[in-house]
Amino acid sequence: MSEKKRRTDQPIDQNGRPYNRLLLVFTMLVGTFSTFLTSTMLTTAFPTLMTSFNISANTVQWLTTGFMLVMGIVIPITGFFLQRFNSKNLYLSAILIFSTGTVMCLFATNFGMILAGRLIQGAGVGITAPVYQTIMTSIFPPSKRGAAMGTAGMVIGLAPAIGPTLAGWILMHYSWRMLFLSILPISLVVLIMGWFTLRKVLPTQKAPIDWLSVLLSVLGFGSMLFAFSSVGDYQWTDPIVYVTLTVGVIVVGLFIWRSLKINNPLLQLKVFKQREFTLSAALVAVSFMSMNGFTLILPLYLQTIRGETPLASGLTLLPGAIVIGLMNPITGRIFDRLGARNMSIAGMFLLTVITGSFIPITATTPVIDIVCLYTVRMLGISMVMMPVTTTGMNALPLNLISDGTVVNNTARQVFASMGTAVLVSVMSNVTMNNVPNQAVAKATPILFKKLALHANVVGFRYAFGIATLFAFIGLVMAFFLKPHKGAA
Repeated sequence: MSEKKRRTDQPIDQNGRPYNRLLLVFTMLVGTFSTFLTSTMLTTAFPTLMTSFNISANTVQWLTTGFMLVMGIVIPITGFFLQRFNSKNLYLSAILIFSTGTVMCLFATNFGMILAGRLIQGAGVGITAPVYQTIMTSIFPPSKRGAAMGTAGMVIGLAPAIGPTLAGWILMHYSWRMLFLSILPISLVVLIMGWFTLRKVLPTQKAPIDWLSVLLSVLGFGSMLFAFSSVGDYQWTDPIVYVTLTVGVIVVGLFIWRSLKINNPLLQLKVFKQREFTLSAALVAVSFMSMNGFTLILPLYLQTIRGETPLASGLTLLPGAIVIGLMNPITGRIFDRLGARNMSIAGMFLLTVITGSFIPITATTPVIDIVCLYTVRMLGISMVMMPVTTTGMNALPLNLISDGTVVNNTARQVFASMGTAVLVSVMSNVTMNNVPNQAVAKATPILFKKLALHANVVGFRYAFGIATLFAFIGLVMAFFLKPHKGAA
């Protein structure tokens, strides 16, 4: 075989050496799937962890919101890492960081230690996600790129969807520590495989990074999330809430101002000059606010109100997970025919109506009704995410595609973490305000138990109401997307 023929048949890395693209993709697929799996695995375990560490729902949700916020902060920095460092070493380093956080969670003896481990995990996942997506885009020719990105999207979408179900099964048979122990061998295998199968497939250069922007983003978004998360323990009028929220808004404003002024911003905000991209990014962010928070509080309802086991609550979410996994490739084909506007309007309408159907929920609502409603809800979400993201990216010029990806992923993670914090805070706050005082508990214990249960139900109703509001805002926004060119 001639040298020219060999180079045509086999991809070449940045060092001019041939590599096996299938093995490279498989390694990153397994690694990224395992890291994204942990983003939602703990939602089913929240009641168990609340008991183990003697903490409230408002505190335990930091294991998810903190994880997502760190992801949102690290993703834009990864854009710099991709320009500066060998993609092979960067991905393996991310898996090593993730594994370190997993070990900390496994051996945690208090809540502070497991939270620190989760934040470190979030940093690792914040690197693996954009590296995975960028490499998948870069190593395939345009004719095969659609299928490659469909596979990438399915992994990133399916892993978080099945996380709660898998965690429920593990908790049914083992300790919560097994949630982390089960992930470690996979990470070790990926590290070993990656050493031999991954390659430097992206060009590198000495790109500068603005560390002041990094500091502003951490302080700004961190303060805002802390404020939203504190509402469950305090009140909106408490200084610890409104002061940190005000500081967060001001610092984020400074971050945006600096990003628009300097030549090497952490986030290239000029992508928002494209109206369609701005609208799509906002729509996806609002959808994530509704989706992630809802997926977190539904297992809490099933276990604390209904007394379901972790496995049962996880299985309740499984049909919805299957639907979103199966629909991701299909929505791409439908998108080509109907366009993002029609699909997102239909999807957001389903999401709004079905989420609203959870508002009158009671302690005796049939589980089969919850399963069916949640499954249809995930169908609506699958009709929005990929089509709207794609139409936003298509609106950008080629030189801004990578910047648009970073901005989109960052907005999605930051708003998802804030949406989750808002829903849990509202649930906790409303429940606290409706629980009868201790005098009732001493006088009539049975009545107190009944009223306390009702207070918890009311808390969940308000949380579902806020999730419905997020979905309705998304529905309104969907009407402003441009009509499909093939539409009549």
